[in-house]
Amino acid sequence: MADTVESITESKQPKSVRVVLLALMIAMMLAMLDNMIVGTAMPTIVGELGGLQHLSWVVTGYTLATAASTPIWGKLGDMYGRKGAFLSSIVIFLAGSALSGMAQDMGQLIGFRAVQGLGAGGLMVGVMAIIGDLVPPRERGKYQGMMAGVMALAMIGGPLVGGTITDNWGWRWAFYINLPLGAVALALVTAVLHLPKKRAKAGIDYLGVVLLTVGITSVVLVTTWGGTEYAWTSARIMELTGIGVAALVGFVFWQTKAAEPVLPLHIFRSRNFTLMSVIGFITGFVMFGATLFLPLYQQAVQGASATNSGLLLLPMLGAMLVTSMVAGRVTTGSGRYKAFPIVGGVLMITGLYLLSLMDTETTRLTSGLYMAVLGAGMGCLMQITMLVAQNSVQMKDMGVASSSATLFRTLGSSFGVAIMGALFNHRVQDVMAERAGALGKNITEKSAQLDAESLHKLPTAAREAYQHAVSAGTHSAFLLGAGIAVLVLIAALFVKEVPLKGGPQQPSTEGADAVPPAMAEAV
Repeated sequence: MADTVESITESKQPKSVRVVLLALMIAMMLAMLDNMIVGTAMPTIVGELGGLQHLSWVVTGYTLATAASTPIWGKLGDMYGRKGAFLSSIVIFLAGSALSGMAQDMGQLIGFRAVQGLGAGGLMVGVMAIIGDLVPPRERGKYQGMMAGVMALAMIGGPLVGGTITDNWGWRWAFYINLPLGAVALALVTAVLHLPKKRAKAGIDYLGVVLLTVGITSVVLVTTWGGTEYAWTSARIMELTGIGVAALVGFVFWQTKAAEPVLPLHIFRSRNFTLMSVIGFITGFVMFGATLFLPLYQQAVQGASATNSGLLLLPMLGAMLVTSMVAGRVTTGSGRYKAFPIVGGVLMITGLYLLSLMDTETTRLTSGLYMAVLGAGMGCLMQITMLVAQNSVQMKDMGVASSSATLFRTLGSSFGVAIMGALFNHRVQDVMAERAGALGKNITEKSAQLDAESLHKLPTAAREAYQHAVSAGTHSAFLLGAGIAVLVLIAALFVKEVPLKGGPQQPSTEGADAVPPAMAEAV
């Protein structure tokens, strides 16, 4: 039977899967491109709607909704069918996009962005889980380069597209642009994707959903507000920390009792799955921290244009894309993968350490080479973590495995931006106070991050002090990142190389990695 399924899969899969993948990549692009485009449009949005004091909530509301809904979408796909859950997430995302474009004040925009975030939580999970359903683990490496390419394109093109749309069509089109892309994805998924229908007998674990949502929301708010809106030792942060810990502890306890748990704890019995969750968390921590501080350093210290901030990351993203494609091909050809997390950990540590050495004299060529080293490290890790996580669970848990891996990366990015950002801001303020005295302290009192226009208005002495301060801040942030990235290498050393199923030499009919008969029907 395994040989029959395999022959059917190999004969039919390429044509069918490529069409489905086009729709999946469009959906993935929607989720990744949105924040990049909206970030560029935010100054214009604030200028028209007002509400500057609530600006951060436009991003925070979206992030909270995405993080909280991610595991729920994965579980819904496992229980009621992947296709229906994925289509629903696209529809909700597009509804949120349309409503955000029609917002008349900042309160409405924040609320509609939360709706958009609810849909976005299912987009990435849906893409990963559907690929996990359609493509045997041994063959998934072929598609890693495509997914890494979409990610790189979103990060590079997002700010450029956002600036162009805002300048020529108005900020509302930063949201409306999602509608035609989403319509194409909906049409393709509806017409081409034919997965077996399923209907679970058990109901949804509502208590688990509530506890997990409260826990994740509290954690994200602590990392978002800590050190910025409120001091880390303030009563509000302590309250949120207590609520978050209590909710997550209660969630873990309840998952051992629930008939159909949102996040089955048995998936963490797999050593590889647990290790990939740790690696994914740290990769998210490092990646989003790097994408925040590298453009800031190049604009403030190296005098680069803010308009082309996406292009400044090209060395890192290009290296990540190439390395991911190579890793995918090698994994597909050999079925082996353990070397990539180890090499990725070494390159990530090296790249972050090199970036911590940058100062006011570092050239763009040198910083570009340092970024390429970091990008190569992340390329070895980005898709391999999802591949190994999916390979470590049974097919019935593919959705929760994909959503859990995505959730840990999302939480890692939230922690990375918050912790590295707090360290950066603190260091900038200290150096400005040392070098520019009262003037420096006054300049950075409200924000340690100045835009290009504000920077050029500063007196020469203050501007030079700020450049030294940003160099010191990036040094501290990346040095911290290098230290934390050591955990990636340690975790990678303990990964057990379980053969990936579905290759020409690995027909299998048992365990988590068996190629299900439903796959032949699906494609």
